[in-house]
Amino acid sequence: MFDSSATPRVFTLEPGVDFPRAVAEGLRERLTGQPPEAIARVDLIVNTRRMQRRLRALFDSGPATLLPRIRLVTDLDTLEPGLAMPASVPALRRRLELMQLVAPLLAAERDLGGRTSLFDLTDSLAALIDEMEGEGVTAEKIAGLDVSDQSGHWQRALAFLRIAQGYVDRADTGPGPEARQRGLVARLVERWAEQPRETPVILAGSTGSRGTTKLLMEAVARLPQGAVILPGFDADMPRAAWSQLTRQDLSEDHPQYRFFDLMQSLDLGLDDLRPWTARAAPPSRARNALVSLSLRPAPFTDAWLSEGPRLGPLAEATADTTLVEAPTPRAEALAIAMRLRQAAENGETAALITPDRMLTRQVTAALDRWRILPDDSAGMPLHLSPPGRLLRHVAGLFTTRLDAEALLTLLKHPLTHSAGSRSDHLLNTRRLELRIRRHGLPYPDADGIARLMSGVDKDPARQAAADRWAIWVGETFTGREAPGARALTTWVDEHMALATAIAGGPEPEGPGALWQMNAGDAAENVMTGLAEQAPHGGEVSALDYATLLDGLLSAGEVRDRDAPHPRIMIWGTLEARVQGADLVILGGLNDGTWPEPARPDPWLNRRMRLDAGLLLPERRIGLSAHDYQQAIAAPQVWLTRAIRSDDAETIPSRWINRLQNLMGGLEATGGQAALRDMRARGDAWLDRVAALEQVTRIPGAPRPSPCPPVAARPTQLSVTEIRTLIRDPYAIYARHVLKLRPIGPLVQAPDALIRGTLAHDVMERFVKTATADPARLTADALMEVAAEVMRDGAPWPAARTMWLSRVGRIAEWFVTGEIARQAVATPVAFEEDATGRITWPDIGVSLKGRADRIDRTEDGRIILYDYKTGAPPSKKEQAAFDKQLLIEAGMVEAGAFARIGPAPVLSAVFIGLGKGQEVAAPLADEPPAEVLARLKALLSEYRAPDQGFTARRAMQRVAFAGDYDQLARFGEWDETDTPLREVLT
Repeated sequence: MFDSSATPRVFTLEPGVDFPRAVAEGLRERLTGQPPEAIARVDLIVNTRRMQRRLRALFDSGPATLLPRIRLVTDLDTLEPGLAMPASVPALRRRLELMQLVAPLLAAERDLGGRTSLFDLTDSLAALIDEMEGEGVTAEKIAGLDVSDQSGHWQRALAFLRIAQGYVDRADTGPGPEARQRGLVARLVERWAEQPRETPVILAGSTGSRGTTKLLMEAVARLPQGAVILPGFDADMPRAAWSQLTRQDLSEDHPQYRFFDLMQSLDLGLDDLRPWTARAAPPSRARNALVSLSLRPAPFTDAWLSEGPRLGPLAEATADTTLVEAPTPRAEALAIAMRLRQAAENGETAALITPDRMLTRQVTAALDRWRILPDDSAGMPLHLSPPGRLLRHVAGLFTTRLDAEALLTLLKHPLTHSAGSRSDHLLNTRRLELRIRRHGLPYPDADGIARLMSGVDKDPARQAAADRWAIWVGETFTGREAPGARALTTWVDEHMALATAIAGGPEPEGPGALWQMNAGDAAENVMTGLAEQAPHGGEVSALDYATLLDGLLSAGEVRDRDAPHPRIMIWGTLEARVQGADLVILGGLNDGTWPEPARPDPWLNRRMRLDAGLLLPERRIGLSAHDYQQAIAAPQVWLTRAIRSDDAETIPSRWINRLQNLMGGLEATGGQAALRDMRARGDAWLDRVAALEQVTRIPGAPRPSPCPPVAARPTQLSVTEIRTLIRDPYAIYARHVLKLRPIGPLVQAPDALIRGTLAHDVMERFVKTATADPARLTADALMEVAAEVMRDGAPWPAARTMWLSRVGRIAEWFVTGEIARQAVATPVAFEEDATGRITWPDIGVSLKGRADRIDRTEDGRIILYDYKTGAPPSKKEQAAFDKQLLIEAGMVEAGAFARIGPAPVLSAVFIGLGKGQEVAAPLADEPPAEVLARLKALLSEYRAPDQGFTARRAMQRVAFAGDYDQLARFGEWDETDTPLREVLT
């Protein structure tokens, strides 16, 4: 197939060439005139499955022929007979075993890190071991590094490295994946040195960035019928530029450095490298030359001055290049989606290449409006798929006490109860949620769930089914939190059993849809793999197990089961090497996204890595630069970025910055004009985005003041609602006319309302106890009562402690005041039995009220008390708005309280339990009889047909929110707008 050569055989393909197609065509060219079976003797080694699939598809498309043996670079076992090595240790097993070694060190030396850092340290240590094995670096070499200027950090790192070396040296530990791969390559190199392979072996698509792969490339290139095909080789770089790559510490981030390093290892010059096929020309050599010059190593960009003018007119180089500088990420995503839609309509093949997964999700969502599903090479992260989410939620049951939100999240999950009648399950779930919101159940338990589900259906049979469902929920979901450590195998078994029970339902016929479809298969594989390796995990806590599971699921991916569009694709940066698209969009070209920043290394700094022979952080940047150089050479290319992120202005990617700076300085060759044209083409698409996003503004809603029919208006109000009637009449309309009630929060929080209710209970219970036994009228007794009430009514430990401390601050003050209060009068009625009602038949309205506490003096006069956990209203506020005690005083004197009867009111007092203060109602200035008369007049006004219930009529503060503000569309109007009176029929 190949002519004999005195030098290793290395071929190149330029950026922009459809690499798989060129490989296939070049192979056919070289086999012209050979017998048909010659191609079947060729071993073609590639670096990704996507390239493997594409090559097979190209050969399958014709003409009819036998196929070469296409294998992955990680699948070399059958390349030569008798080459097989022991299977590598599963990565999960290595991780679990390392965890058992790292955990005692963290426990013994706390300054190394907390327990929460166990998984991150273990992962980074495992990655370092893999890298050392892949690059052939021993722990002894690292231990011998010069660390005189960083001994403190080094001693800590060395403790972990000793663990790593000890683990690798253990007799019962098999080779890791990298060690096994390097061992296979070493055996191949050794065998080929003794018995060179005579049949063709071609390694295509690798750059040699990994030490093991580079060894394989060198060995293949030296075979009599071996060849290496380099992707994206820059044929436009002059010899002087190649010589500038000799400094590894300065050139690792250059896209061509790995090729230069390979040439050095093989002792090859530029003249020794040949094109794989002459017919594979890049779409635009002028653009390739421009990009090549822009990517020169930073210390040598002075070449722009001398070589830039020789590029010629740049309008031709950038004719098919568009620069989109969008104002926001949303605009960037929409512009990309619109261009992809046009490509789909025109029959073009288009690909979005970006490492920004948020951008790809936004583009996918935007394409959905046109029913276009792109072929996303990354798929969906497994932990975000339905099975992944369910498994993570179930693991969360072991870590923390179950609250209402977590329970409803699980009950509403699409895989929960998927084996039985899901409609009945969803109905009961909604019933339970409404009752939790109405009655509160912050931390559900079996008894609480059964209590709330009692009486949800009038039909006995359906109620019985609801009761059985409630029992299943209580037994399955509640009480699962488990403190302490358990064997990992125990956690996995319990987790699998619980997840299956939740997916199956009360009467399961299996695990339902939990393990179905692609996502279910992937999730089951993860759990099966974890179960197999769990014996190596030792004992872990529930939080450790949940963290481990989340990491395993996050590493998985799921391809959508729906058929994607055949010509619209989303690729990662690595897929730029497999491109065959008419249009390539390079998205998210901002610094920190493309290229991604170097990851911090907790073990070795940059200098130590260089001295040890490990990979430098710049290697990742160089690989990204190589992917960029290949992608930008496509027939049509878009370069997109967002000028601002959600919270700050962004910085352009260094490659875009270099390209713009180079073009901006080449005015004589039309660089500035070409750059303006690139932006103009992008701005035209941004204008289309603006047109797509443009909405027709409509006038805001007016401030409502509805006038419902008199017959529909409320005929009974409570005393506490009078304040609302004065300040926000619309709320009375919504509550009593529209019959709307605010829905409580799903997770009942320790808010002011609950605190006030408990404070009332504390004071009522204490005063009753002290009245029956005066010896109990002490601060200690008050705190005992408060502790008892808070224990039963406040299931939040932090809030309970804080509220008890607040009671403690005012306990002495309250007891002193209570002694004075009981010296004047005796408590005769409390909130439970202090209900009164007054009716005005002539206007058809009644008023009901409930006093917190009513005391009677020896001469029969009444004292009213009302407890406030917040600040009591001032006398001016009571006179104008907060008339609760004034109205209750009028009701007492009018005989509205049957238990009390008509009686004169001596005083009415707000007792402020927050800061310990008393504020008396201004009875002298606001006589109770006059208050009732004015109240009756006010209620009469609201019986008039043309009287509107104005929204937010006289709020105490504009910042106060009302329960019905959204219904009134507050925000489209404000309190300065004139209300629109609307008569309703």
